Amino acid sequence: MGTCVRLFRRLRGGIWLAVGLAATACPVSARSPVVVELFTSQGCASCVKAGELVAELAARPRIIALTFDVDYWDYLGWQDTFARSEFADRQRAYLKPLGVHDVYTPEVVVNGRRETPAVDPQAVDKLIQDAQHGVQDPPQIIVRKKTLAVGAGPAPKGGGEVWLIRYDPREQSVAVKKGETRGAVVVERNVVRELIRLGAWRGRPKTFRLPETEDASLTSVALVQGAHGGAIIAARKLQ
Repeated sequence: MGTCVRLFRRLRGGIWLAVGLAATACPVSARSPVVVELFTSQGCASCVKAGELVAELAARPRIIALTFDVDYWDYLGWQDTFARSEFADRQRAYLKPLGVHDVYTPEVVVNGRRETPAVDPQAVDKLIQDAQHGVQDPPQIIVRKKTLAVGAGPAPKGGGEVWLIRYDPREQSVAVKKGETRGAVVVERNVVRELIRLGAWRGRPKTFRLPETEDASLTSVALVQGAHGGAIIAARKLQ
């Protein structure tokens, strides 16, 4: 929080909720980390080296890099070991807002605002640089025990959503034995294992319960995002 002055009120049950988060006492330089989402598949030949991009981005400060394995290439012969249908649904939600005609891999989406093929590192870098000068003073995200509170702030048109994402920060190697990428070893990093919609957010302070996980080794990230594939306006990695 730095020097940003925040006002809190205590609610019944010991939950602290942020209010007045748009106060002028907050420094205008406050920014949210840049969220980079990679949509990929182990069965996609052009995706084999996409994991290298995430590994490089994950080492940079103030970047949250996430790998979403999709399942729509499984018909090529290899069942992606990390894919889930809800990850492909998330990618499809970006189609209309980003003006993309159809899903593809490997695709990078930056802050839910712009996208580019992951095979072009320079284009990815350009989107990240632009995003670092984006939205200022995002709504504050506060974690206390088993709850997550989102403070006040301008809500996206159509309302917002709060998402909890849990990913495995380890580097993982998968030997592909069938399909288009047979014989390849796909190395992935920050693979998303849980994607949970906590609820709606419409600009007023709101508290959500954090669901438990059976895997304590996963890293958690909270996102405040426009509904139906809208822009990400706030992000925080949870401890």
